[in-house]
Amino acid sequence: MSEPILVVDGLNGRIAGQQVVEDVSFEVPASGVTALLGRNGVGKTSTIKSILGLIDRSGDVRLGGERIDRLPTHRIVQQGVGYVPEDREIFGSLTVAENLRLAERDARPRRELIERLFPDIHARRAQRAGTLSGGQQQMVSLARALVNENRLLLVDEPTKGLAPKIVDEVALALAEAAETVPILLVEQNLHVIRKLAERVVVLSGGRVVFTGSASDLLDDEARIQRYLGVHDATDDGADSAPVAAHDDARAASVADITEEPR
Repeated sequence: MSEPILVVDGLNGRIAGQQVVEDVSFEVPASGVTALLGRNGVGKTSTIKSILGLIDRSGDVRLGGERIDRLPTHRIVQQGVGYVPEDREIFGSLTVAENLRLAERDARPRRELIERLFPDIHARRAQRAGTLSGGQQQMVSLARALVNENRLLLVDEPTKGLAPKIVDEVALALAEAAETVPILLVEQNLHVIRKLAERVVVLSGGRVVFTGSASDLLDDEARIQRYLGVHDATDDGADSAPVAAHDDARAASVADITEEPR
């Protein structure tokens, strides 16, 4: 088996002096989708931000065997880590095309892929991003990450608040992306997790309480109740089953992760 693309060992994260991630350890395989799950406020978004250095952190984080926990965020991104933040955080006053150009870091950005995956967004490339629907803005946020070649994608709650049809479109885009790049996915929709994830990591109280195959968790109703506190409605024909809302952590703009410090 190939070495994991991401190894997190003893990760701690703090916001304004308060510990929000406590001794978290897990691995992300070099292919497929690994889902990061948990109840409300358990530290999922904070874990993603700790990996990226967007909040105060300590611990050992390795990308492809090399430590990145001592690097500033923009250097981590330059190492090939794409980030799709919670709540999209696009530049509303800029056009779709301008949002994508700001995100480009490769000499040959994957514009043809973006056009194929998001034809509606491509058709609206001259439109101000702030005038798009919520689902369209989420597509722009995903496109910004996928326009570059990445070694790893960190995707934070991409389907939150979206209509079922748009949720399916987002899931399809992520499934295609996962064919070429491993993804660590924070998601609240068990229907999407069933479609995409091979492995899951479950947090509780800022700590890891379960790691294993997605089927080991999702096929066990008692585990779902114990770890996530929900009923898996996907077996009843429902479109989704919310696992958790967004963590109470500060947001970071795309500029924070793509620009050199001034």
